[in-house]
Amino acid sequence: MDHLDHLETISVRILREAYASFKSLCMLWSIGKDSTVMLWLARKAFFGHVPFPLVHIDTHFKIPEMIEYRDRLAAEWKLMMIYGENTEALAQKQTFPDKAVDRLTCCRLLKSEALKATLNGTGPRFRFNHDKKCYEPDPNPEPYTGVIAGVRADEEGSRSKERYFSPRDRENVWDLGDQPPEFWNQFKTDFAPGTHVRIHPLLDWTELNIWEYIKREGIPTVSLYYNQGEGTRYRSLGCYPCTFPIESNARTVDEIIEELRSGALSNIAERSGRAQDKDDGGGLETLRREGYM
Repeated sequence: MDHLDHLETISVRILREAYASFKSLCMLWSIGKDSTVMLWLARKAFFGHVPFPLVHIDTHFKIPEMIEYRDRLAAEWKLMMIYGENTEALAQKQTFPDKAVDRLTCCRLLKSEALKATLNGTGPRFRFNHDKKCYEPDPNPEPYTGVIAGVRADEEGSRSKERYFSPRDRENVWDLGDQPPEFWNQFKTDFAPGTHVRIHPLLDWTELNIWEYIKREGIPTVSLYYNQGEGTRYRSLGCYPCTFPIESNARTVDEIIEELRSGALSNIAERSGRAQDKDDGGGLETLRREGYM
């Protein structure tokens, strides 16, 4: 068994453990490389079928290629696809692109608050109708208490403080000082009623592991990750007003892997193109304590 096989085995185990332990389970799909690898692993874990909904928080400021990719895979892979949004904030234009609020407030409203309302079943949800090939209001928005997320410990400082099974309170607020110990692959999955639990199957993967696995498995990814001829590509995906590409000539998965192995990006943070990180003091801990992905 090589290192990728080892990582895959652990992730599949975590996914199956989550499915066995939580009655109301969903998986967050940001459409980025990490959560798409996680989706691929879920299809492996359950023999081609994903037995829980995929949840995407749509800020309405995502790069169009991301939404096109989401809906194409939802149709091709027969996914239970749901998206949520903060309808009120969008209607009132309480968004950074409209200059009504700063970036962090925009993230809190369009992502953190929308995510919490979507998970709690108190906000609007839209479910993909495979027959009509469109989204319709979810008629039964029950709360999700188990939430699978594509967090990697090496990606950003606050993520390194997570556990595989990481509890949140009823409002999805994260208390870093109240994390269960996880020794020798022993995981706590029994929590008090009302606890929301984030499950992180990719916690020990690195950015290089992700791209090596994408290559090995032939996983489809958004074209934005590759240089399209302008000498830049996106390394991390988000909302277009706050996400910027990096200088890179990598046009293929192989070239991205070589770029990472060579150390060409060693002095550039993976999320360096995400402006909200800088506004949050160089990380995401403030936002993530409040429920951010």
